[in-house]
Amino acid sequence: MHAQRTEDVSAGDPAADSVLVGGRGGLGHLTLNRPRAINALDLEMIRALHVTLDRWERDTDVDVVLLDGAGERGFCAGGDVRALHEMVTAGRVDEVHAFFREEYALDHRIAISRKPVIAIADGVCMGGGIGLAGHAAIRIVTERSKLAMPETRIGFTPDVGGSWLLGRAPGRLGEYLALTGGTMDAADAVYAGFADHMVPTAHLEALYEALENRADPSSPTELVLLFDETPERSRLEDAREWVDDAFAAEDVSGIVDRLRARPEPEARETAELLASSAPTALAVTLEAVRRARELPSLRAALAQEYGLVMWFAFTQPDLVEGIRAQVVDKDRSPSWSPARLEDLPAERVAEAFAYAPEPALW
Repeated sequence: MHAQRTEDVSAGDPAADSVLVGGRGGLGHLTLNRPRAINALDLEMIRALHVTLDRWERDTDVDVVLLDGAGERGFCAGGDVRALHEMVTAGRVDEVHAFFREEYALDHRIAISRKPVIAIADGVCMGGGIGLAGHAAIRIVTERSKLAMPETRIGFTPDVGGSWLLGRAPGRLGEYLALTGGTMDAADAVYAGFADHMVPTAHLEALYEALENRADPSSPTELVLLFDETPERSRLEDAREWVDDAFAAEDVSGIVDRLRARPEPEARETAELLASSAPTALAVTLEAVRRARELPSLRAALAQEYGLVMWFAFTQPDLVEGIRAQVVDKDRSPSWSPARLEDLPAERVAEAFAYAPEPALW
């Protein structure tokens, strides 16, 4: 994570100070710049990124985009959930729609960009940070990286295209990571398909300089490979036996039962974590990852997620309660509705997927 240090090419750009815009030598450089909040995304930042990417799409002097975060703590901790809590509790429906619609459009735009986006997910990269970095053309992690989709911890469900990535992880790791909100290091992220290369932080400055000063015909990928180091074996790879067995169960209760029957201590610990998590969030998320596995595109996954997000925001109490417990009051004692898996209404998951928000995402 490095603050912008290249020659500014953004004269007249409306992008706010929360996104630094610069570049040199054909490289456009965007830096998320809310380091005290671990660069958590708000609507102003999302719109600033859109504006600059729009201009660079038409700018023949820019052929590669580099995306990183300021400060030493992380690339992006996710969306600003405190602001989301305020919007939902105040009934500001239009603002909630606008935030998610524009965020998802940005994530999709990064994925289909004609000019390759290189994302450096150094440090913390969670939730909305995965939406930005996880769909980039070249996804870089470092020895400090901590990636996760932790939405179930606040009674929510993975979004920003997270279900698309989770659905394509090896074996049943997608279900495991989605339901537990587990944190991945660099080796895990590469193994699970959330990153492409591990570049040590000591080499990042040299990588930036190489991208700025690259000589044809060196492609961005060829340059990144000069600094890539093979990470150690992923702990997720070592856990595949019990993860694949347990998380193949038909429903969350079946997963918990299988975990409790396993001999591995990690499996039994995971069972207790799930037993104390939000039942609605777990059941909907399990179905979301499995449906995303069969969807044809990221765009389709984002559309599915959008409906689920609006369902959680406007029809369920758990999201507001989860943010209150984890972020606002920080008592870490959420009261889920229902509190136990066995009390979850049989029709709850079907209701979630039948919800049709207005306006639709696409």
